[in-house]
Amino acid sequence: MSNILRKHRAAALVGAAIVLGAASMPFALSSSSTALAAPAETGGILASSGSFASVVDADKPAVVTITTTMKATNASADNSPMDEQFRQFFEQQGIPLPHQAPQQHGSQHAMALGSGFVISPDGVIVTNNHVIDNAIDIKVTLDDGTELPAKLLGADAKSDLAVLKVQAPHPLSTIAWGDSDKLKLGDQILAIGNPFGIGTTVTAGIVSARGRDLHSGPYDDFIQIDAPINHGNSGGPLVDRDGNVVGINTAIYSPNGGSVGVGFAIPSDEAKTIVAKLQKDGSIDHGYLGVQIQPVTQDVADAVGLSKPEGALVAAVSDGTPAAHAGVKIGDIVTAVGSENVKTPKDLSRLVADLSPGAKETVTVWRGGKTVDVNVTVGGNEDTQKQAAVESSGDLGQAAGQPSLGIGLADLTPDIRQQLNLPHGVAGALVANVKPDKSAAAAGIQPGDVIVSVNDKPVHDARDVKTAVADAGKSGRKSVLLLIERGGNKTFVAVPFAAA
Repeated sequence: MSNILRKHRAAALVGAAIVLGAASMPFALSSSSTALAAPAETGGILASSGSFASVVDADKPAVVTITTTMKATNASADNSPMDEQFRQFFEQQGIPLPHQAPQQHGSQHAMALGSGFVISPDGVIVTNNHVIDNAIDIKVTLDDGTELPAKLLGADAKSDLAVLKVQAPHPLSTIAWGDSDKLKLGDQILAIGNPFGIGTTVTAGIVSARGRDLHSGPYDDFIQIDAPINHGNSGGPLVDRDGNVVGINTAIYSPNGGSVGVGFAIPSDEAKTIVAKLQKDGSIDHGYLGVQIQPVTQDVADAVGLSKPEGALVAAVSDGTPAAHAGVKIGDIVTAVGSENVKTPKDLSRLVADLSPGAKETVTVWRGGKTVDVNVTVGGNEDTQKQAAVESSGDLGQAAGQPSLGIGLADLTPDIRQQLNLPHGVAGALVANVKPDKSAAAAGIQPGDVIVSVNDKPVHDARDVKTAVADAGKSGRKSVLLLIERGGNKTFVAVPFAAA
């Protein structure tokens, strides 16, 4: 997570590459409350001049500045999990990463700045979790300059949402939630917040993209916008032409610490339910299965006989987890949780995160060429590593059609086991060499990989692998599914058979 240490509220904030706000620098997310905010009185359309003045007049009084005091840390922002996730995302997109701003030191405490907005007249405010994370003191400044101490009602790191409460001497202005699902590319939006601590600021733009997954958590479904947002905007509302909140300004991609027209906001429809839970219970105990998953490519689907490349492929099952107890197996493709279909790993991550620990749920998997229902008792999220999450597996599984696999195999001798530091129980065949112009290389197979199964059937040596691959070709499969052990991790790789 990018960080900005503020020595006083008026100080300018300096930021990093992908700025997600503030635990060292606040960027707030938004969400919903059990109390419904009154809709803005804007008339629903723009004036003939194209002005947003009526929307700003209605919404600006409900936007607040959040200032937090926290213990200073010497940890570099480059080491934060959130920054690492954003770094991976932009590297995958081929976007150059900007330079990180230097860390400030020398103070026992740091000040962080963010934005938020009021969702009920009695003083309930929504912001990002990382705006208030590790804060020892939280203050809210209303639009009229009134400064009030704030109480944290609840926070959730996975969704990056937090709910605050202030005691005001009078009912506060509010903003109503809108319907983010109705947003289309090109729709006009306004971003409201307090960039750099200079005061409430309004910027306009359009919806640039939908459904951006920045790999920051199971709820990633960001709205990309081109309205300028900067450090301190995080947590401020993204509103539509009716003045209703359709998103929460959360992050920017920035090569220079300022806006370059690439911002990200949490959809309001996603935030409402989470905020309501936080307001009621103070925290959210997310469900988990205990599996590592990866996408189902067309080659994987062809290899296992699925009609469509949909679902989440189970690459690993952690011992002692709900998935292990229920009998979920490596090589299963999860196609549904309860009545909800799973088309992508992200679908599974979100469905699992939304389940209540202790709930009993049916997980439908594709196994051995047929559909199988597995009854699972959902676990809790005391260990975040146990939650279903997309396994980052580089270029594995991405293949180009070539005439042959193009790999040389060898048996696992004691010397090879020692060189690779392989546990005694690992059986399979060593990939001794890979031809660079063949399909295995295109799929990401590397020398030193160990093939432990072929099309879900365990193999013990090179002969087993060759036989299984030949059988897959004879059966008319378009590709073969290999389970690879590499560096202590397992992942599936689909390698296609191409027509001669």
